[in-house]
Amino acid sequence: MASINVADIIKELDISKSYLYKLIDKENILIPRSDTGRYFWDENTVEAIKKILYTDSLEDKNDIDSLIYKLGLKQSFINNRRYLGNKYSLSDFIRKTVDENCKGVNIVIDIFSGTGAVANTFKDKMLITNDLLYSNYISNYAWFGYKKYSSKKIIELIYDYNQIKTKENNYMRENFANTFFSADDCSKIGYIREDIEAKYKNKEINFKEYAILITSLLYAMDKIANTVGHYDAYRKNVDFEKKLVLNVLLPEKNINSNNICYNIDANKLIKSIKGDLLYLDPPYNSRQYCDAYHLLENVARWEKPEVYGVARKMDRTSLKSDYCMITATKAFEELIERADTKYILLSYNNMSDNKNFDKEYFY
Repeated sequence: MASINVADIIKELDISKSYLYKLIDKENILIPRSDTGRYFWDENTVEAIKKILYTDSLEDKNDIDSLIYKLGLKQSFINNRRYLGNKYSLSDFIRKTVDENCKGVNIVIDIFSGTGAVANTFKDKMLITNDLLYSNYISNYAWFGYKKYSSKKIIELIYDYNQIKTKENNYMRENFANTFFSADDCSKIGYIREDIEAKYKNKEINFKEYAILITSLLYAMDKIANTVGHYDAYRKNVDFEKKLVLNVLLPEKNINSNNICYNIDANKLIKSIKGDLLYLDPPYNSRQYCDAYHLLENVARWEKPEVYGVARKMDRTSLKSDYCMITATKAFEELIERADTKYILLSYNNMSDNKNFDKEYFY
């Protein structure tokens, strides 16, 4: 290469510009500069950077862990998300119950999968997940969808997103500034979400990577949100001390290639699928999940709808569940009747027993 510029280098090394400069600074790579501070690139510099990157084996777990550490990033896992009715703490018990009582289970259907806590305990099986909320669907696809992805690309993009400082007046800042998040964090959320969308449309990332990045953003939002765990309301007159920081999500790659993730009404889906175990964890009361998580749903969908009211909610008519209304009993009967499975395991929380104490039942 007679003349090398930074564009040539990041293309050859398949890394971002900000990550390139981070490596130079972190590893004290000596590169000649002009009087104005511009780097003079040469082949020796490229080779030195290649040695640091361990390009040929970067997807090895030890190297991935090393890269995360070098960039000062943290990793999140499927249980690092707040969600009403989350069964993560019961997932080992659920798996033990199935293993002891149900034989020949190879296909598990989690038809009200939420954030995927129970599906995760059956990830050695073929999984069929489903949720009415797109924000849960995209998370389930991130964790369980079978498609190759680049760990290196995810890590670099998360690093890049965390460097962003912006006050741009985008959809998030215009509609949510100083409510659930500070005005500047709203700008950052909007910028990142728009960039993820653009990268997917430009085919810079595949759908698995798209899902992982959106899920990372949702987890980061949920961690600092000015709420008590849901988005029906926010606390007023607070200091926004926590800042938006995305963590790295690296879903397991050794999963069943036949996994399928759906985002439709459970009673419609049940007509067209079959499996060995149907796990049911339906809503237990009149609280609609689309009301509790409207903001995360809004960001996941990124359709930029008009919002209204103190809580800045969008129109959620199409997201209302029959299981939160008087129609719940009929819907549940139809679901059971149409199930084509060997076993059905129902998790039910009877909130009317023992005054204010919840009881979890399994049938």
